[in-house]
Amino acid sequence: MSDIPQKFEKHIEIGSHGAIAVDLLAEETGLSKQLVKQVMQKGAVWLTKGKKTQRLRRAKKGLKTGEIVHVYYDQYVLAMIPPEPELIVDEGHYSIWNKPYGMLSQGSKWGDHCTITRWTEQHLKPQRSSFVVHRLDRAANGLIIVAHEKQAAASLSALFQQRKVDKRYQIWVHGQFKLEANTKVDSSIDGRSAISYFSLVKYNVDQDRSLLEVNIETGRKHQIRRHSAELSFPVIGDRMHGQQGDKEDLQLTAYYLSFECPYSHTKKEFNLLTR
Repeated sequence: MSDIPQKFEKHIEIGSHGAIAVDLLAEETGLSKQLVKQVMQKGAVWLTKGKKTQRLRRAKKGLKTGEIVHVYYDQYVLAMIPPEPELIVDEGHYSIWNKPYGMLSQGSKWGDHCTITRWTEQHLKPQRSSFVVHRLDRAANGLIIVAHEKQAAASLSALFQQRKVDKRYQIWVHGQFKLEANTKVDSSIDGRSAISYFSLVKYNVDQDRSLLEVNIETGRKHQIRRHSAELSFPVIGDRMHGQQGDKEDLQLTAYYLSFECPYSHTKKEFNLLTR
């Protein structure tokens, strides 16, 4: 094991029919079979069959000639332990969760064991598949929807695309926010239109920080954090766009969600501040 790099990727074309995944991967990578099984369960092994590539988790999977197995091994990623999210409600077709700081919305080729979707697949009863509907930054916390059927994912994603979901956020920022209510920031992000609105909730004079309500019309990457920084009120704990030296976690919470359920056709409303 000492000679195995901390990070590597390997792509293995299957040359003969009947090879067992765990045996082949142990031989090709030098990892123990036990470790190979862990890597597979954490979503770092993929299988290409024709034009389709998907994660391979079953250790005893028999492989066929012409298939390609991809291994993405990163000791740092694989050693990460996911924080535990809080289930708000299970609606069957989908569920609502309070995602903690540090949990991912979706994985990468290097693994998915720290994602909200993988957590729900492993812990929600009865067990179901999970699909991403919308995203919340790893460093942010708050309400997120997880779909448990492809049709549910499509229906709920359409609500977001049609701007039929009311999403509200609160952030703590450095300084005293003295701008007018619903201060609008219309500034493109990565070449795409992005619009946010900021309003003061309260000011903490002792800590010289302001609590802001934020509404967004679009959902670009790091939109709230980047737009808040543009206003010269960086979000506390923002390691990428904020002040250097912040020790706290990112102070950004997705506290409110409401939408019409595509199944019951009733209004669903969730508010972390009124529980």
